[in-house]
Amino acid sequence: MQQQGLFTKEAFSDLLPKLRGKINFDVPLSARSWFRVGGNAETLINPANDEDLAYILNTIPLEWPIFTLGATSNLLIRDGGIAGISFQLRKGFNEITPDHDGFIVGAACLDTTVAEHAAAHGISGLEFLIGIPGSIGGAVKMNAGAHGSELSNILDWIEIITREGQLLRLSVSELGLSYRHSSLPQDAIVTKARLQGIAGDKEKITQAMNAIKKQREESQPIRSRTGGSTFRNPDPSETQYKAWQLIDLVGGRGLMVGGAQVSEKHCNFLINTGTATAADIENLGEEVKKRVMNQFGIQLHWEIKRVGRPLEQ
Repeated sequence: MQQQGLFTKEAFSDLLPKLRGKINFDVPLSARSWFRVGGNAETLINPANDEDLAYILNTIPLEWPIFTLGATSNLLIRDGGIAGISFQLRKGFNEITPDHDGFIVGAACLDTTVAEHAAAHGISGLEFLIGIPGSIGGAVKMNAGAHGSELSNILDWIEIITREGQLLRLSVSELGLSYRHSSLPQDAIVTKARLQGIAGDKEKITQAMNAIKKQREESQPIRSRTGGSTFRNPDPSETQYKAWQLIDLVGGRGLMVGGAQVSEKHCNFLINTGTATAADIENLGEEVKKRVMNQFGIQLHWEIKRVGRPLEQ
């Protein structure tokens, strides 16, 4: 991806003197993506901490586009890359602090790490996180869930930094959480969350987590270049079928577009067989959607977030 000339080092002359984190330009993202596809980030900033992130957002012009990269487990980055400024929270946003019946966790913490931490402290209720790839920040944004539970069941509050650089704490009731949805302020970046559980038996918690990991290993293509679930399950009022069942019924299992394939192990996962482009993956998903609509009249909705620009022809 070629830089367009706006987001260069010179454009950040007012920001750089006090910036404590890292800033890089024209950064390849495919190696950071679970799908191993995608173009470059025009600008990538790794803030040092909350104060650094607030300073950056308060300093850069409001009209500059921003995007937050999480663990990229539920993200498809298009081949033309991401314009503007991409943030990725890492060190400085990955602490886990015990807090009575729960934990205060940084947005960069992996869901699986939080689940393991809770088990080690004998806190139950967070076991389902072991089956969710990604980070806590992303889990908040999409109200991630699995195995009969979702983040809204264990979330107490979150802290965000707004596009204007203001730090806010929001209770779970203010987030408008529903199935794979939240109503966060536009362009707000989640920095931490408080998760609550209940005291439990460490051995039983570990057994429950091991059962989830075993089920996931047996049913999902977790060792492939893939993301999370591709499509949200339809509303039960529309159909009794899950998304994967609909895809299977329309002949989607094993279907290929270029180097992208519908997993034969679980039809709601798309995989990069090794040569796929982001366009291959997206076009395959759209083909699956079209087949389901034509045969069942049901509109599948992407759960994977597609971002960036198509590659210019």
